[in-house]
Amino acid sequence: MPPQRFALPSEVPGLAARRIAADILDGVLHKHRTLDDQLDGAGAHPGLKTLPDRDRALMRRLVATILRRLGTLGHVLSRLLDRGIPTDAPRAQSALLIGAAQILWMDVPDHAAVDLSVRLVQSDRRAAKYAGLVNAVLRRCAREGPSLIDEVKSQTLDVPPWLLARWIAFYGETTAREIAVALSHEPSLDITVKSDAEQWATRLHGETLPTGSVRTLLQGSVKMLPGFTDGQWWVQDAAAALPARLFGDIAGKRIADLCAAPGGKTAQLIQAGAQVTAVDRSPGRMARLNDNLTRLGLEAATVVTDAAEWQGGDIGGSPGEGFDGILLDAPCASTGTIRRHPDVAWLRTEADIGALMALQKRLLQRATALLKPRGTLVYCTCSLEPEEGEQAISALLAAEPAMRRAPIDASEVAGLSEILNSDGDLRTLPCHLPHEDPRLGGLDGFYAARLVKS
Repeated sequence: MPPQRFALPSEVPGLAARRIAADILDGVLHKHRTLDDQLDGAGAHPGLKTLPDRDRALMRRLVATILRRLGTLGHVLSRLLDRGIPTDAPRAQSALLIGAAQILWMDVPDHAAVDLSVRLVQSDRRAAKYAGLVNAVLRRCAREGPSLIDEVKSQTLDVPPWLLARWIAFYGETTAREIAVALSHEPSLDITVKSDAEQWATRLHGETLPTGSVRTLLQGSVKMLPGFTDGQWWVQDAAAALPARLFGDIAGKRIADLCAAPGGKTAQLIQAGAQVTAVDRSPGRMARLNDNLTRLGLEAATVVTDAAEWQGGDIGGSPGEGFDGILLDAPCASTGTIRRHPDVAWLRTEADIGALMALQKRLLQRATALLKPRGTLVYCTCSLEPEEGEQAISALLAAEPAMRRAPIDASEVAGLSEILNSDGDLRTLPCHLPHEDPRLGGLDGFYAARLVKS
């Protein structure tokens, strides 16, 4: 008898959220589209507009959980499927991943996870024939899944092998495994406040980190949280908030923020009293930066151009005048942000790093040329890869005799000497800042070096 197919009633609770989650998963895993592109802006999934806030939050958490634990999910499902995951029906693959993730890691009743995944495949012409398979596999997952996870007892399954090999080579096996464990936890919400961090930590039911950021486990739309609409704070990982603080006293000084969007570091520099010029090549990202500054009640000169070609004369100064300070947050492989952007692990390839290194070299050369004598350059990337951090700065120092390193002292980073390397550069890791509640621990992986021009 052919499999039963029927129209699904639109009122089935939670089905729309899971259907959109399946679409977005397909976008990441098969069409190489980032989560950001599919969740926000012009390319966002059209169905998001119709989802209630609660369902939208569920959908985001579901997609993130699957991408964060994709290797382990693959291991579990491979043990439960005699012939592997069906390759001729992407919706069947998505339904299995969605059902298993809810059963193993989310507070969703097993029967609901199974039922909604079956409904997902029944509503797809190519996948409908797998409805019975999905039902049987997910029921087995509810019974056997936890023990199958215990078989491996390693979050390293959830890091692509090429990436794990790189981290073992550079950081050592123990630290690489600690990074992998940190990436398996859903991260907190970090914010940078204009003032009175303790007060905002209380209002947002969070805590103040040693570095001054506020960390909270509140979920849902940040726009609904106290202080957001009033422009009292902005979302920014605690590690991302460190590089802009490495200039020291910049009141009244001219600072260029290269590759500035979405503007968190720009806002920090303005708050510190600098005259800031924000440069970014993307009109769309610059529009977002301007929106953020408007909400925060802050002002900066903005230039939409390729920072690697910019001559620095578009903002009232003349070319050749130079800046007192330059913050260069260079485009990179972004492997340090996988805890917040788990799609990065599955979208990046090792070949990407070489192309990005060439761009970083051009940007560093331009930043050096734009800097005044005795000016300060802070270079940073949200990457765990040494080619985009330590090696990039070593190459610049070898090529530019006028530049010298100004080591960062532990006192400048709240005494956290473990986030500084032997050269005095910043090197945060996802496993840093541990906490008894793993959700309140961790940092994005960041590298930053401070250089001075003689």
